[in-house]
Amino acid sequence: MADNDNMQTMLEDLQSQLAFQEDTVQSLNDAVASQQQQLMLLQRQLELLKQRQDEQAQLLDQASNSPTGDEPPPHY
Repeated sequence: MADNDNMQTMLEDLQSQLAFQEDTVQSLNDAVASQQQQLMLLQRQLELLKQRQDEQAQLLDQASNSPTGDEPPPHY
């Protein structure tokens, strides 16, 4: 009878541990999913910043290549 009670206690302990592990796994899964969404958002923002930086660099290159009124004409 003591063995039966001991086995019952061990089984309940295992079930309890399993329940905690399932809860932990679900919490970790939720955290990973949230971090993945944040990572995707940050990647998109980085892409937009790079695109904006490239556009500004092109504008600066065009501005430096275009003649201004302060420069002498090419025949001087």
